[in-house]
Amino acid sequence: MADILARPDGVAAWRRNWAHAVLPLAILAATLFIQGPLAHLPDWAVVPLADWVGSGLNWFAREATIGGVKVADITRALATAAEMPIDWLKVLLAEGWVTGAGFNKMHIAPPLSWLGVILATSLLALRLSGRGLALLTLLAGAYLVFFGLWLSAMTTLASVVLCVITALALGLAMGIWAYRSPGAEAVLRAVMNIMQTVPVFSYLLPTLLLFGYGPSAALFATVVYALPPMVHATVLALRSVPAETLELARMTGCSRAQTLLKVELPVATPRLAIGLNQVVMMTLNMVIIASMIGAGGLGYDVLRALRRLDFGAGFEAGMGIVALAVVLDRLTQVAAHNQSTGRRGLWKRRDTAIAMLLLLVPTAASLAVPAFATWPDGWTLTTAPFWNGAVSFINQNFYDPLEAIRTATLLGVMNPFRDLLLAAPWSAVVLLVALAGYALGGLRTAFSVALLMLFIVVTGYWEAAMSSVYLTVLSVALALAIGLPFGIWVSAHPRLHQPVQLVLDTLQTLPTLVYLLPAVMLFRNGDFSALIAIVSYAIAPAVRYGMAGMVHVPSERIEAGIMSGCTPWQTFRFVRLPSAMPTLILGINQTVMMALSMLVIAALVGTRELGQEVYTSLARGQTGPGIVAGLCVACIALVADALLKSGAARAARHEGAVHV
Repeated sequence: MADILARPDGVAAWRRNWAHAVLPLAILAATLFIQGPLAHLPDWAVVPLADWVGSGLNWFAREATIGGVKVADITRALATAAEMPIDWLKVLLAEGWVTGAGFNKMHIAPPLSWLGVILATSLLALRLSGRGLALLTLLAGAYLVFFGLWLSAMTTLASVVLCVITALALGLAMGIWAYRSPGAEAVLRAVMNIMQTVPVFSYLLPTLLLFGYGPSAALFATVVYALPPMVHATVLALRSVPAETLELARMTGCSRAQTLLKVELPVATPRLAIGLNQVVMMTLNMVIIASMIGAGGLGYDVLRALRRLDFGAGFEAGMGIVALAVVLDRLTQVAAHNQSTGRRGLWKRRDTAIAMLLLLVPTAASLAVPAFATWPDGWTLTTAPFWNGAVSFINQNFYDPLEAIRTATLLGVMNPFRDLLLAAPWSAVVLLVALAGYALGGLRTAFSVALLMLFIVVTGYWEAAMSSVYLTVLSVALALAIGLPFGIWVSAHPRLHQPVQLVLDTLQTLPTLVYLLPAVMLFRNGDFSALIAIVSYAIAPAVRYGMAGMVHVPSERIEAGIMSGCTPWQTFRFVRLPSAMPTLILGINQTVMMALSMLVIAALVGTRELGQEVYTSLARGQTGPGIVAGLCVACIALVADALLKSGAARAARHEGAVHV
């Protein structure tokens, strides 16, 4: 021992060996003898945080006043004000100008024609990117029209546009504030990290309490959910402005406001556009959840299909959301790319005139030809019977093997692993997690993850959290076992990169509830269906990062390995895999985050974990338990994020040390 400690790296090496080998074995052995409060926290020791939060929010929403005005009156006024632009956009895009109701209902002016909107958007895509994106826009619009989804899509688009504008404005303001104030940045970063990991259902509870049921409540919940990436992107974008550019602005006598408006924001626009793209995608991810509190549109179509177990209709409506997401995603990405490469002036004044004509002429023609305003129901297409028939065929002809797989997995793997975690003493689990944090990131990481785990313990959600961990661990393990090898294999076949990326983009834009439909129809409600849905949703980042990790291995390292006589397997094992390890660990991190976000959605199929606690609280209107259970999910996500990021940093340091 003295010889080890005498070496320059002896203390670090001894600490690693002690942390990696001795303590885990000792803690695992000690779990056999842990009894009493250290094994299962008694009820008297549980902090009633959920009751405190619920009582506080109820008081704030019903009795609190600001300047003599009740908060309830303020929030209801805000809800009414928010509904006005949503209604205007719906009139413009979906409903037209209508007076009266019932038999006295009269259309004074039609909405914008679907033909005009599609052609004008395709013209924008043509000018920004070229024929490929213009054709994609035409196909996406045609799908929405011919499958009878246009009105629902325009209702969704009206909400999305307003949510994106609001999140963009708030995100810019908060990001600028954080950039200018280091103290504010630290607070905002912590708050935004928690907001990104709290389940989406948790946003609905206080929103319903404050703003009531309706599109405005969905607007506020969606903005809160989509805000963090814009704040982070704004801070990073402003920090990326070159110091010499700022110095030049100061030398020319620019004030602080002029420097911001005329120098920093224009230079940072490409990175800000990336943040805008993330806001658009997160807003569309919230479409179905927001429909639960009155948003309507395509999200409500998917939700209604799920309740009827109509997989075909749900899939068609879900693909409608994908069509919207793909077009908006491509347009914002192209705009960001054009800004970063200096391509400006692509859209000219004559294009504005042409777009106005494309919008107005078909809209005016719809007064004489109603099909230009609303595609007739008798002309719509549907593939729902085919998809429902396919599911029925599988159930009728493969029920026995599917049931055998389900039963064997539940009895042989899932239930034993869940029972093991539930039987483990909380003190031993917290110590093991803290030890992992210490080994990977040092004392600070260990302290942080231990505090997060203790929050779950003292709030009384430990058993539900362990059920969440059990489903998450199994789902992530299965997603990685399938996704990483497939991504690594695809990385060696360049011709497959583009098709696989297209499939991955589709998977990540497909609404989360769509993943539940086939799982439930094939395997019924329960943990196994949740496992299938979570794996299907979380597999995309595993494949993506598996590809990225191997593609970006420096070619000179591979050539050096080949020149030294390595076989293909040795090159992979000793050169490519270590070089890609930091990226692969980040892929594991993203897979865990995706699995946790899907875990709460999977509560709809009858799981018994934190997601079910959040969903049940939403159904019962219990704000406090829903928020605290959501914070417990955030704690699990933050623990996983801290451990995996520390592991990625350590792998990167080790990789750098090896190749110095």
